[in-house]
Amino acid sequence: MSLSRFWKQGAVRCVCLLGVLLVLMARESQAGALATDLTVDVVADAMGNAVTADPPGVSAINYNPAGLALLEGRHIDYQVMSAIFAIHNTFSAPPGYNVFGYSDDPVVCQEPNGNVGYCKNFITGQSNVQGVSLYVPVLDKTINLPPGPAIAPLLGVSVQEPGSKLTFANGLYAPMVAGFYRDGTDPGVYLGQQMALERLTLFSPSVGLKVNDHWSVGASFNISYQALSLDTQFRSPNELLGLMRLINDSVCPPFKNNGNIITDLFLFGFCNAQQSVGPFTPLASLQLTMQDTMSPSYNLGVLWKPNDSFSWGAVYRSESRMHLIGKYEIDYGQGTQDVFNAVGGSATGSIMLSILGLPTSIPAKETGMVSMNLTYPQHFQTGISWRLWNPFKVNFDVSWDDYGQWSSFPIQFDRTPRVLQIARLLSPNATLSSINMPLGFQSPWSWGVGTETSLTDRLVFRFGFEQRGSAIPLDKRSTLVPITTAHMWGTGIGYKLDKDSDLDFTIMRLTSKDTIPANSSTNFNSTGINNVIYNPYAGLDGTTLAQVTLLGMAYRTRW
Repeated sequence: MSLSRFWKQGAVRCVCLLGVLLVLMARESQAGALATDLTVDVVADAMGNAVTADPPGVSAINYNPAGLALLEGRHIDYQVMSAIFAIHNTFSAPPGYNVFGYSDDPVVCQEPNGNVGYCKNFITGQSNVQGVSLYVPVLDKTINLPPGPAIAPLLGVSVQEPGSKLTFANGLYAPMVAGFYRDGTDPGVYLGQQMALERLTLFSPSVGLKVNDHWSVGASFNISYQALSLDTQFRSPNELLGLMRLINDSVCPPFKNNGNIITDLFLFGFCNAQQSVGPFTPLASLQLTMQDTMSPSYNLGVLWKPNDSFSWGAVYRSESRMHLIGKYEIDYGQGTQDVFNAVGGSATGSIMLSILGLPTSIPAKETGMVSMNLTYPQHFQTGISWRLWNPFKVNFDVSWDDYGQWSSFPIQFDRTPRVLQIARLLSPNATLSSINMPLGFQSPWSWGVGTETSLTDRLVFRFGFEQRGSAIPLDKRSTLVPITTAHMWGTGIGYKLDKDSDLDFTIMRLTSKDTIPANSSTNFNSTGINNVIYNPYAGLDGTTLAQVTLLGMAYRTRW
């Protein structure tokens, strides 16, 4: 490959690689599938979320608003939940691992062989999150909580006047919460050093109608707050960046600080850079926050209970069209700045970049506003509750989430960042002010089963399991969203304090694990010259293990 051809392809792609930082903006929303409906009700967690035909208390607002019609009198639910998010990733080098002959990747190399670029001793890179991160809208920043559990209160109220067939309710709950942070030296920082994703339903006026002795219907109108934030570092183990490192290591040394018009003519000023770039060099970092303060949706439910032993229910939760608005900041690595400022500072390099329509310089930082139209997926769930014999009840549900509509994410900018100026040359999905990120998600089915056994007149024991289908295809997996099929186990007890009051305790554990062989995912470890979106661990084997542990307590009483 001639140097001229190298620069026409390599220089363009090198800066374009920075544009894939934008992919991470869209990816963060994938975490919602992992955290949906975990922090709504402690009884539902203990029953494997199989409660559509047997909704617990005022939380029927979310699970099936038709169940509100069965709440006689005035009810109030107080809940407190404590959650811990634990994510563990590993990275390892398969036999023959290298990028353009270089294998001294600090993620998996403990003992590099000097300046030669070979690794003498490979290790398995270990990545762990340190704690929970939350975005705080009042402060307009994401905060890292101390290691340990995050605690959140929930509240619900319902009123049914004597003799009325209508029950009115309102609740404050969190249908989706997830967030984590890593240490800056953790090898997993190239797919999220800090992340927070939140959907909080702040206002949910609801009504349940008892049509007759057997049928009930219900509806709720929900106003929710949606926020996402992301802080990540960026690199690209790509063959072209390997070639750049080779030129810097093998061709440029005699010309460092000794350039002239001849060397600039043939090398386009590349050797004038004080620092260079390579396949394992941190190229940039991205900080992003976006939010929609008013995201409306509605829930519709129906409940059939022909007798005290059996019931059937179904609920439809609508999609919610959101317009997320926020800000971004891109900090470019010193090597990235030096290389392109050097090329742009030479006569031949400047001409080449101008012909290609590329920027002739890269600043230390770019900031601006960003927006995205995003649809929170619609959800359908149906199930039965059957008391097989007096002390024992079993619930079974199936559910569907329409993540298939996330075929792509359109991201709009208020100006033209350098990354878009470059990305539009290589991608039909990019313009000077927008980029459309292809995702190719699928709409999974899930199922859950829950059991409840009355041990005494006051004490009940609950146990449940839910299998959650994966919305992410096999070739789109990554460690930023460590989810394929997830298994949730829950158990708990309920104690009747008196005829009007109940106390519930729950412990729940959700686990998702996966193995991602080298070159199997275009969002993680694909190799080759076109792996620009986005493979920070190209050529490496990866594993993911995500665990959510939740402890919860609920006090429900009439008032």
